[in-house]
Amino acid sequence: MIKGIFTSASGMVPRIKKQELTANNLANASTPGFKKDAIFTKELTRAQEKLRPRKSDWERPMVDEIYTNFAPGVFDKTGNPLDLAIDGDGFFTLELADGSRALTRAGAFEVNREGLIAFPGGALLLAEGGPVEVGSGQVSVSLAGDVQVDGATVGRITPVTVANLEELDKIGSAMFFVPEGVELTPVRTSTIQQGFLETSNVDIVREMIDMIISFRQYEADSKAIQVQDQSLDHLFNRVGSRG
Repeated sequence: MIKGIFTSASGMVPRIKKQELTANNLANASTPGFKKDAIFTKELTRAQEKLRPRKSDWERPMVDEIYTNFAPGVFDKTGNPLDLAIDGDGFFTLELADGSRALTRAGAFEVNREGLIAFPGGALLLAEGGPVEVGSGQVSVSLAGDVQVDGATVGRITPVTVANLEELDKIGSAMFFVPEGVELTPVRTSTIQQGFLETSNVDIVREMIDMIISFRQYEADSKAIQVQDQSLDHLFNRVGSRG
């Protein structure tokens, strides 16, 4: 009986986390370049079922891993010359305020007060030679990533990637922090599409269905705990009355 409560409670833990992730995915469904999160769970093994039902035993094993789905979104044509999308693998490279690097697939750029192409929030877009200075001129970006201002080339944007995408840390605003020591590798086979934005890879209908399923499963486990708790209560009352 106690084991049954243990198993039901174990099943409720990943449902809570699943709801949190789904809610965040839905909140960012319209965020350009956003990559949805998902969760891996694992079942209790027979060895784990024999453990004493300590809190740490049923909280820790069930949520095996939270991961980011890096599948690309579709392209949305905007016509804005500072909206860029990567057709293929790779990310844009950003320089944060502290000099560290971040990657993103969101190409909604702007020109800051210094005349540099920047990401909303202040991070600078990095080309092969560093930040891209465009001033107030007319910006044109070729498929190869060459940035021209009024016909003069001022830099080349080259998508980059890392050997293991799981090493990237999601930091919000569709950006991924690059930890120290992680090497960035240029992706020469991808092209830059000017006047387009890559949309989020969140499927709203699928996320809503997953949220409902997860909630129903949580309800079922909760009901199972209530039933087993009532059964234990009746059992203890019967044993007590005989004593």
